[in-house]
Amino acid sequence: MIFASCHFVLSHLPNFNSITGVSFAAATMSLTYSTIAWTASVHKGVQPDVQYTYTASTTTGRVFNFFSALGDVAFAYAGHNVVLEIQATIPSTPEKPSKGPMWKGVIFAYIVVALCYFPVALIGYRMFGNSVADSILITLEKPRWLIVAADLFVVIHVIGSHQIYAMPVFDMLETLLVKKLHFTPCFRLRLITRTLYVAFTMFIAMLIPFFGSLLGFLGGLVFAPTTYFRKIIFLIHILKVCSPRNTYSSIKERIKRVRNYPIKDP
Repeated sequence: MIFASCHFVLSHLPNFNSITGVSFAAATMSLTYSTIAWTASVHKGVQPDVQYTYTASTTTGRVFNFFSALGDVAFAYAGHNVVLEIQATIPSTPEKPSKGPMWKGVIFAYIVVALCYFPVALIGYRMFGNSVADSILITLEKPRWLIVAADLFVVIHVIGSHQIYAMPVFDMLETLLVKKLHFTPCFRLRLITRTLYVAFTMFIAMLIPFFGSLLGFLGGLVFAPTTYFRKIIFLIHILKVCSPRNTYSSIKERIKRVRNYPIKDP
């Protein structure tokens, strides 16, 4: 409820440009608490009873854990579903297309993501093995004040990142209400729509407190299709390879033409 209370206020920011500060704070907190996690792990050292074996004792359990881990990775790296929304806010002209700064931003973002995830994953597994919890901060336990500070940084990070992912949803809902149901676009519409959305997500979150166990499921169900599969579907649609008359050579030729085609920003 405390988390949702923040979003009852932040959700009424109108667009991506207005949440720049929130996004920057979230990114900073992510880098900070991940640094705390791996440095505290190094300080604690390799545990005397550490084990690096599989947590599951059966083949079925190992396969399930493998696919669950893939879902976790898909969830962690699911940023492409908001990339187009972010790029739409960048000024673009024929002389200075938006794809230039957008490409630099994406590279920088993935560098930050790598700095957050890889040290925690590698060092955490080295120090604690298969006994590490869903949150490595729970495994660390001490020093208590540092873990509490890291947990606070996690909360700030999640608050900011939620706004980034929720903004396209807000836009979709308001567009649907205006164009399909013919509501008048105004502040009252935005206030009611976004408040109801935050209240609904708060209700669902209270019903499902074991979020860590759902990461793999959510990653496979929601984030993997929008992040990875959508590009393949778009490519198939552009190349029109669904027709049985297309041969392997013609598909290769079409791919070459698409690669060499100069993409112009609107």
